Amino acid sequence: MNSPDSARVPVNPPDTHTSSAKSYPSRPSDRRGFEIAIICALTLEADAIEALFDHHWEDDGPPFDKEPGDPNAYSTGVIGRFNVVLAHMPGMGKVHAATVASNCGKSFPSIKLALVVGICGVVPCGPAKDEIILGDVVISNGVIQYDFGRQLPERFARKDTLLEVPGRPNTEIRGALAKLEGLRHRRQLNAKIEGYLAVLQSDPELHAEYPGATKDRLFKASYRHTDDQRSCEQLGCNGELVSRSRLSTADVPTKPAIHFGLMASGDAVMKSGEDRDRIATAEGIIAFEMEGAGVWDSFPCIIIKGGCDYADSHKSKVWQRYAAATAAACAKAFLGFWIPSVTQAANVKRRCSLADRECFDQRKRLAGEPMTRGLKIEQRVIPPQTGENAATESRTHYLPLSRNKNFTGREGTIAELQKLLFTDPNGQRVALVGLGGVGKTQIALQLAHLVKKEDQADRNYSVIWMPALSMASFEQACTKMISDFGIERKGEEAPKDAFNRFLNSEKAGKWFLIMDNADDIETLYGTAEAPGGINQFIPDCDHGYILFTTRSLEVAVSVAQSNIVKLSEMNDEDAKALLMGSLIEKDQMQDTALIDKLLQELAYLPLAITQASAYMKVNEISVNEYLRILQNTDQDMVELLSCGFRDSTHYDPSQGAVATTWIVSFNQIRALHEDAATLLSITACLEPKAIPRALFPRLGSEQKLTRAIGTLCGYSFLSKREDGETFDMHSLVHLATQRWNQDDGLEKGICQMAVAHIAEAFPCDDWDEREVWRQYMPHALRLLTSVDGAHTDDRWVLGYKVSQCLLIDGRARQAVLILESVVETEKTMLAENDPPLLSSQYLLASAYASNRQTKESIKLLEHMVAIRSDLAENHPDRLASQHILARVYRLNGQIKESIKLLEHEVAVQVDLGENHPDRLASQHELASAYLSNGQMKDAIELLEHVAFRTDLAETHRIG
Repeated sequence: MNSPDSARVPVNPPDTHTSSAKSYPSRPSDRRGFEIAIICALTLEADAIEALFDHHWEDDGPPFDKEPGDPNAYSTGVIGRFNVVLAHMPGMGKVHAATVASNCGKSFPSIKLALVVGICGVVPCGPAKDEIILGDVVISNGVIQYDFGRQLPERFARKDTLLEVPGRPNTEIRGALAKLEGLRHRRQLNAKIEGYLAVLQSDPELHAEYPGATKDRLFKASYRHTDDQRSCEQLGCNGELVSRSRLSTADVPTKPAIHFGLMASGDAVMKSGEDRDRIATAEGIIAFEMEGAGVWDSFPCIIIKGGCDYADSHKSKVWQRYAAATAAACAKAFLGFWIPSVTQAANVKRRCSLADRECFDQRKRLAGEPMTRGLKIEQRVIPPQTGENAATESRTHYLPLSRNKNFTGREGTIAELQKLLFTDPNGQRVALVGLGGVGKTQIALQLAHLVKKEDQADRNYSVIWMPALSMASFEQACTKMISDFGIERKGEEAPKDAFNRFLNSEKAGKWFLIMDNADDIETLYGTAEAPGGINQFIPDCDHGYILFTTRSLEVAVSVAQSNIVKLSEMNDEDAKALLMGSLIEKDQMQDTALIDKLLQELAYLPLAITQASAYMKVNEISVNEYLRILQNTDQDMVELLSCGFRDSTHYDPSQGAVATTWIVSFNQIRALHEDAATLLSITACLEPKAIPRALFPRLGSEQKLTRAIGTLCGYSFLSKREDGETFDMHSLVHLATQRWNQDDGLEKGICQMAVAHIAEAFPCDDWDEREVWRQYMPHALRLLTSVDGAHTDDRWVLGYKVSQCLLIDGRARQAVLILESVVETEKTMLAENDPPLLSSQYLLASAYASNRQTKESIKLLEHMVAIRSDLAENHPDRLASQHILARVYRLNGQIKESIKLLEHEVAVQVDLGENHPDRLASQHELASAYLSNGQMKDAIELLEHVAFRTDLAETHRIG
């Protein structure tokens, strides 16, 4: 039997005019060398793709590593001019696809295009009436989520607003597809597909042969397959077939045709001809598949799938392997038309054999020149020198991030950093600290390029940029840097040791080192279980200067002591300049009121502003439309703030999303400061402004709470007001934290913890406590109105306490809304005579009365009086219900009923002392009823008695 490897040689068919093997790109030095991702859901789909690899990098050495926590399985290799990574999905569907794509983006951050390749169900006839048969290939020019929406009583309403559907492909993809739809290039594409398909069909283990036209049967949409457990052959399906003109010759394999159009993506397999036609007609789609929508938000994406069935109940697996083969052939053919980046193209041109490379490097060594490995080295490299001549020589630099041409403002911050670093004798280590997204990396990058350009004799530095995100990223950068600098390693010396040794040596000359994203204290200093961190490899000498960027004040203090520059949001002028530089349609800046609103919503955060402008450009929407979406709902805002963008000034797209960059900090806090994470999560359930310290949860001790508050303030997630006892949370951080709680499945539990704590902390309705409960009220109301499903005793208690205070404050309408919810919930869980339920109903009846809802109040009170009729006549609860019912009767004009109840109440209370407040209250209420009934003499007699007997304060209003 032929092995798969032997069967796939040559991979490039003769008619595709490919160059020799030496034109393939070289093996990437790391995962950043991959620009193309291919994602397959089924093994048979991945088999077809791998069979078309021109080279497998696993054959040359160990496989590439991946980011910690990435569970994906990958294959790496070459297709044409590209290094490609193939991601093997663990299962079908959008959720699996989204997870795989997200993790792939983290491990392979340079991906510029993702191809989702495999099989699909096709619509027999496209919108242009072109015939689609099994084995044809569909290339997406857009995708809809046909099963994403709302199930209304009479119909299903698909969500199709801008934020709820995948956007259209970017301009590069749209241009490439438009080119391929042209006659000349479509013919070339078809020719390449035929050649690659022949290669796959030559491998018998792939089973990629054409099944035959007799197996391509399209039944009328209304004819249903009645048993899912049996095939059409077993069941004897014999319904009327739809004629297919391209299948006239049964024995001749039909060449697969290419169709460009919309694809429908959903989590359910489409197995209904009638539903297929209905959706296809309504949406203009030509195929159904299950993974594309999941990948769409992570990468620029094209879906390429072969038709294996007609998306009806007569599905079978007969066509799957052939359809997978046609899709794989099309994917490879498509890449032949895709233009690689400059870096990738240069990599292809430079590639030579390993032996030639080593000879070339050896000649370089003999000539005293640095090695050619590494793409970021300056072209005019001269080894660093020391002494008087050093300043006049050109320096080697390692700056993997490009200068941000849209950078604006921040002159004061840059000047302060320059002064601290280069003129202050104690400023060799400086930290720039601030909230994620506030612009630390961009300021450091601007300063790095400024220092690199300096021509003064005292400012001739080598500029070196190192990420401190993790030990792995630091080690990787050390490897690149020493290669670019031509630094010889000693024996088994690790790259990070060589980096440290060289920069500490005099021959390195003066240097300026940026340690970017030094956010994690454990990454810097290690732990008790794993001692040692990045800090031990950071050089410490008189000729070097280091700038750390960090979100953590704790890290800033540890690395720079008092040499700290705190960064806040942009001012109005700089924010407008940044937005204007990022927008395509500059005239939108003329609407100053609209621009001011947008910047206020974005909290003047540079990353949020840049992210918003990128979103507007990609989706071709105006500032007004973006602002409308942003202000629509909290969910819309969070989704917008989670939409990353790609540019050369960030490590990966996740750093282009302000909400995503905060999630990184949230996870660091959870790993290192559990108490601070708890405080952060609970605070997200409260109002973001004016949070009293007393509402923060008890964390075991005052010291723990103080440290947790300090941690969140150090990350700029909380800010302390001048009184020292009140705090504010950044409004956008507040939203992002809620999303964090939701994504981790913690939202309900966290909110219940918050309700329990606030219910205990909330004061009673004592008038002397009014300043306290007025402070607590906004936070309690937020919890009560936003926590769904948290039917706990604590919620009832909090609702009861809050309503009491609202009634005293004259806010009866709000009290009614809260108490109605409390009572409805308690009625489903408690007996009708249960004291907590009756207490809540009593307060609700009072709220109804205060809100002039007398009918509702009377109905509820009459029910309560009836329930409490089993109690003794002089029982306080029974009398209380009768008392308020009598009052509401009076307010409703039912004077006789009121007098009857009150006279009975006063008679029952005869055993109480004459000065007892309850007895006096009943007499006062009865006197009021007498007055309403015109019984002046009786009323005056009672009121004189009450006035004489009462010893309450003059300010106390009876009743």
